[in-house]
Amino acid sequence: MQFATRSYSSVRLVDNREFCVGITSSNAVITQIQSDSDKEPLKGLKWIVKSGFPRGESLIIIGISAAVCIITTLSLSAISTNGEVKGGGIYYIISRSLGPEFGASVGIVFAFANSVSASMNTIGFCNSLSELLSKYDLKIIDAGINDARIVGCIALVVMIMICAVGMEWESKAQNFLIVAIVAAMVDFLVGTIIGPTSDEQRAQGFTGFNYTTFTTNWFSDYRRSENMDYDFFQVFAIFFPSVTGIQAGANISGDLKDPASAIPKGTFLALVISMFSYAVFVFFAGAASLRDASGSLQDLANGTLSLCTPDCQYGTFNNYQMMELMSAWGPLIYVGCWAATLSTALTNLLSVPRLIQALGIDRIYPGLIFFSKGYGKAGEPYRGYVLTLLVSAAFLLIGELNAIAPLISNFYLASYALINFCTFHAALIKPLGWRPTFKYYNTWLSLAGFISCVVIMFLINWQTSLITFGVIIALYLLVVYRKPDVNWGSSTQAQTYKTALTTAHRLINIGEHVKNYKPQILCLCGSPSSRPALIDFANLITKNNSLLVIGDVTEVRLQHRVRSSRIQNVYSWLRINKIKGFYSLLDHTQFENGAKALLQTTGIGKLSPNVLMMGYKNDWRGCTSEELMAYFNVLHAAFDHRLAVAILRLKDGLDYSKLMGDELNGTPADISMSQPPTVDLRSGLAANTMMHADSNLSLADLGKSDTATPKNTINGVKNGNSLINSMFAKKHASKVTDSTTSNSKVHQIPTFAMDNMTLFRNKQNKGNIDVWWLYDDGGLTMLLPYIISTRQAWSNCKLRVFALSTNKNEIEEEEKSMAFLLSKFRLNYSSLKIVSISDKPQESTIKFFNDMISEFRTDEEVGENECKVSEAEIASLQDKTYRQLRLRELLLENSSDANLIVMSLPMPRKGKLSAPLYMAWLEALTRDMPPYLLVRGNQQSVLTFYS
Repeated sequence: MQFATRSYSSVRLVDNREFCVGITSSNAVITQIQSDSDKEPLKGLKWIVKSGFPRGESLIIIGISAAVCIITTLSLSAISTNGEVKGGGIYYIISRSLGPEFGASVGIVFAFANSVSASMNTIGFCNSLSELLSKYDLKIIDAGINDARIVGCIALVVMIMICAVGMEWESKAQNFLIVAIVAAMVDFLVGTIIGPTSDEQRAQGFTGFNYTTFTTNWFSDYRRSENMDYDFFQVFAIFFPSVTGIQAGANISGDLKDPASAIPKGTFLALVISMFSYAVFVFFAGAASLRDASGSLQDLANGTLSLCTPDCQYGTFNNYQMMELMSAWGPLIYVGCWAATLSTALTNLLSVPRLIQALGIDRIYPGLIFFSKGYGKAGEPYRGYVLTLLVSAAFLLIGELNAIAPLISNFYLASYALINFCTFHAALIKPLGWRPTFKYYNTWLSLAGFISCVVIMFLINWQTSLITFGVIIALYLLVVYRKPDVNWGSSTQAQTYKTALTTAHRLINIGEHVKNYKPQILCLCGSPSSRPALIDFANLITKNNSLLVIGDVTEVRLQHRVRSSRIQNVYSWLRINKIKGFYSLLDHTQFENGAKALLQTTGIGKLSPNVLMMGYKNDWRGCTSEELMAYFNVLHAAFDHRLAVAILRLKDGLDYSKLMGDELNGTPADISMSQPPTVDLRSGLAANTMMHADSNLSLADLGKSDTATPKNTINGVKNGNSLINSMFAKKHASKVTDSTTSNSKVHQIPTFAMDNMTLFRNKQNKGNIDVWWLYDDGGLTMLLPYIISTRQAWSNCKLRVFALSTNKNEIEEEEKSMAFLLSKFRLNYSSLKIVSISDKPQESTIKFFNDMISEFRTDEEVGENECKVSEAEIASLQDKTYRQLRLRELLLENSSDANLIVMSLPMPRKGKLSAPLYMAWLEALTRDMPPYLLVRGNQQSVLTFYS
């Protein structure tokens, strides 16, 4: 079964009639004509299928192909007219519509398909040439496949050279070839109408138009040929590459004068001409030639001409040169066959290097960058031509045309499917940028085209289809993994936004349920790179499960440029460190006011924080009274707004802003341009340590930078690389470059500082997470450590639960009740201990506490916003104070070796408890302890018994 894609060559279809399949010039030439002239496209090319028109399975194949191509052309035209189309053809169109992941993967597959298609067309040319030479007993080696390989490689080199010279030469070659193709088509049609002129022609199966011949050939007769059993879809797979020319115009989009106009007009014109030609040829060949003929004049006279099966040597099933026999002048058929195959091969060879060049320029696949280099004024991709030649030559050496055709059909159908899906997706999402000037498309028709292409792929060969999709998926995942830094406004981005918006709206109407509770955290940490441990800890809880919002409050007014740069760099830091969260920045406001604003406004609908997380204020004894009251008031505000509160403390603090070059309250140094020149921002902000409240760690001796921050370096992110990320990679390195200084000063990093900064990223050794569940706050104090224990880095740590007993005599009974409660909650723990705090704390502990608050004590009456502790308050709250001190003693006794301590946070009663006394309680609980988390729920139940 011989076939040449989009070529003027002998082809045998399902009813085994041989005919010429010829597209006059391929879409590329027709599109080029439309582009280079101001003339209107040819009009009036209409034909009506009348009731008596033959409808054999050959016509069904042509009809299915036409339907797929028409739908795809409508989709292609819509995409092509939705903005400027540049070089890259199908890759450019799909990548700018669906994104680089789809575009690049289909671009590679389509480039490969075109390279192989060039091989297939060249094989068709070689086979036809071999048939001609064999008549004169001429050969190179064996007059067979080896001769085809030699001639084919030479032909490929010549065609590549023509394409490499430039588009103008290729167009001239196409214009010459189109004349030969049209002449051969007319030659065949005229010869068929004239009919046989000798008995020899009749004996070889050429009957002329004959009703008996027509009815005999109307029905299919599938046979085994070339070691393959053919059926409808096997033949369809061989025929389909002959209609893949609809993409030829789009493939050279960068060389067209007006792609948006030329691609739709040229493609539809080529489609109409080709489909009309195919149908006419089916009709002529099927009505004027026999399937089988012996070639014997005696059999002709006896009427037994077709009884030679299976040893017939003539007829459309057996003789590949039947078109030559039926034509008016046989040699012209050879010329037309060569012209058609070489025309299509030229089109393929011209488009592939440009597609590879576009992929290389966009830097999607690093391996293609080398082949994207352009030479000369036109930027010809000579390296791409060499690569195309090598791929095409490799498949040409296979030499079997029918073995290649199904693979190409699958690749082309896959690209057709994605073209249709692009249009369907964009038309369904309807982003504001979707405004194609071509209006004759339909959303659901494009979807039908997508489904049809996929179905046909699997009907042709499901194994090849799986391979095709596997290749596309692998290439897709490679792009996803590499995450190219491109933003083309694809419809997938619009889909992401629309899906998120729709889901957020739906979420509003979904009632809250304890089983669906998620800890959604607002983490007040300032610049994330300054407090990496705090962000990492919050990420441990929310990772891949719930919302994390990073709150940053600065007193300095930020210019829009600086603000945008800061936000961009924070998100770069989060991406590099694989933390999924949102960043909310408030500038030109005091910390207390900014924090309260974030508590009230952060989030959308149900996607709003329900937990406030802060770092412990280590410097509460040395800071100003305004700062201490601000910190204390933020805690009250969180409880007032029904948020849970979590406070994290590390022994050596959380704040590394000086080390990270973020000394100015997490603010880039070049922000001074937003203030009057007389204002010294560095000195003005030095006193505002609210966002550095936990900075009891002295880093003064580690070196400071007094140089303005470069514009491309903010928050430890320079040119897309995170300083802290590089530090994590080299945990025990002794030096690190401060990327926030133009002079790149080198700081010495203490090992303890590095360990603290990476604490919640490192794999924990076997140990314990001690949970001191003291109050019924809804269960959050128990839930958070449980979540942490399920993370891979903390999976070696076991939960130890401690609870308080109100009566020493009932400890055993209370322990049983607590064990039963935990089992009902289905929380795994290693041990449970009930402790009593009825004893008075030791004198040393009481002295430790009194020394801590001595500077805040006063005999006078204290106002609501004063940072003083009256003697009356100390006396009235003595029992509660002793309670905290006794807990400290129990903590030192039971949990001093824990990996993490989680304890219920004492409630700061507004108006009844002063800020210094409350902070003293927290200091007593947490000083000299392992990593410590104080948690207080908002009385909302987060644990349930029920399934």
